[in-house]
Amino acid sequence: MDTLLLLVFFGAGLLVLWIICKLLAVPVRILGKLVLNAVVGAIILIVINFIGGLVGFSLPITPFSALLTGVFGLPGVLLLFIFQQLL
Repeated sequence: MDTLLLLVFFGAGLLVLWIICKLLAVPVRILGKLVLNAVVGAIILIVINFIGGLVGFSLPITPFSALLTGVFGLPGVLLLFIFQQLL
């Protein structure tokens, strides 16, 4: 009886662990996507500033621009370009 009870508790522990992993998988996936967007946006900003420096154009890298490119990626960089041209 003790072995059967131990197996039941072990199975229940595995079930709880599986449920926790499933619940945490979605936020981790979203966080991974945001990190990837931030890296791509930062690389694009650096490339634009490097190439734009040759022709006299640059996008300032500020906390706002980093946040915007981190959330939106390439469309965020385009939005920064449009904002700079309008102001």
